[in-house]
Amino acid sequence: MENQKPDSQNLIEVRNLVKYYPVYGGVFKREIAQVKAVDDVSFNIRKGETLGLVGESGCGKTTVGHTMLGLIPPTKGSVIYNDVDIFGLDRKGFKEMRRNLQIVFQDPYSSLDPRLPVGDSIAEGLKIHGIGNNQERYEMVLNALKNVGLEDYHATRYPHEFSGGQRQRIGIARALVMNPKFIVLDEPVSALDVSIQAQVLNILKDLQHEFGLTYLFVAHNLAVVEHISDRVAVMYLGKMVEQTKSIELFKYPLHPYTRALMSAIPIPNPRIRRERVILEGDVPSPLNPPSGCRFHPRCPYAKERCSIEEPQLRVIKPDHLVACHFAEDFNN
Repeated sequence: MENQKPDSQNLIEVRNLVKYYPVYGGVFKREIAQVKAVDDVSFNIRKGETLGLVGESGCGKTTVGHTMLGLIPPTKGSVIYNDVDIFGLDRKGFKEMRRNLQIVFQDPYSSLDPRLPVGDSIAEGLKIHGIGNNQERYEMVLNALKNVGLEDYHATRYPHEFSGGQRQRIGIARALVMNPKFIVLDEPVSALDVSIQAQVLNILKDLQHEFGLTYLFVAHNLAVVEHISDRVAVMYLGKMVEQTKSIELFKYPLHPYTRALMSAIPIPNPRIRRERVILEGDVPSPLNPPSGCRFHPRCPYAKERCSIEEPQLRVIKPDHLVACHFAEDFNN
């Protein structure tokens, strides 16, 4: 990534992150190909901000979040938290580090043990890290439930007794009880009704303000991302294509793929019409991504250079990075 200077206020720095999945075949089940889920992705997240990570399904955004926390082993690259490379830590050091790094999963029901009361599920991380005695852990659990708008008696209930929105609050409480500094929010509202989405988003913003949390908000709903994010990073087929402030991105998208995404956002005023950018063709397979710019087979502005030379993520305007050879043409 060119022309991006280090920032002392960065809490998380992802550097050249790569995650390939091997594909096996033949009689001897040898590796015959690789799925390039995440391919040389770099970005920073500053203290106290929310970075929205967006893109189509299958672009690798969820894999980025899981790999950052060590839930999936990386193929290459590094994740720097407070000047420490997470992937370079030994087992003990990594366990201590993970207290500060938590995740809220997309499906709150499958991420909770149906055989345990939710209070026990929330307290599980505290037990693993040896935090407090039984009474102290119980008080921490009740406090976490209170912070997400639930009551003390909810701690003794089981996951199937809650609605989807309540289960997602429990997932947030489970992350919050560890007193983390950074939370990956993996599409935390995509399975919820619109009215419940607003409640959960407001809870997340209130918690961020109260506890000074830093978020990576993974989503495909651009309206939600605009509401909650300070900055936005756009991915396409395992690559980062654009990064900038949320206000800047939604007003002046510079990458052709981002412009197509923005044109699909519904406008709640029937008198206002937006020019719709229709992308032709399907998303290429990550097993065999196109040469050069990965977006060029679907890009309405592609030229010969795009199919040969891969564009690098570079600064077009202050704090606005774009991976496009001709991004200056859209900067007006």
